[in-house]
Amino acid sequence: QVQLVESGGGLVQPGGSLRLSCAASGSTFSIYAMGWYRQAPGKQRELVALITNGGGVNYADSVKGRFNISRTNAWNTVYLQMNSLKPEDTADYYCNANVLGTNFWGQGTQVTVSS
Repeated sequence: QVQLVESGGGLVQPGGSLRLSCAASGSTFSIYAMGWYRQAPGKQRELVALITNGGGVNYADSVKGRFNISRTNAWNTVYLQMNSLKPEDTADYYCNANVLGTNFWGQGTQVTVSS
């Protein structure tokens, strides 16, 4: 079992920055990959960024060059640095951990980009 707790969401103006954090606990040694997903009202949840235990990263095309995912070596915390935010980035952001094919989710944190 892995428990995930997100933090760092909030209201920001277009062009601004936010950093989301995901604190992981439990069987973190079994994590293969962790990622950030988001879900806007009326839309499906989508992958934003992913990082594997080998350090490989993957980003949605819509956030490439603006967002950066990173983690501590022991998978204690995963970060999502979001720069040059746009109104279309507004969504609930969820942390995800993949452990031997099983997905664990955090409760989500809301990000609103608005002037």
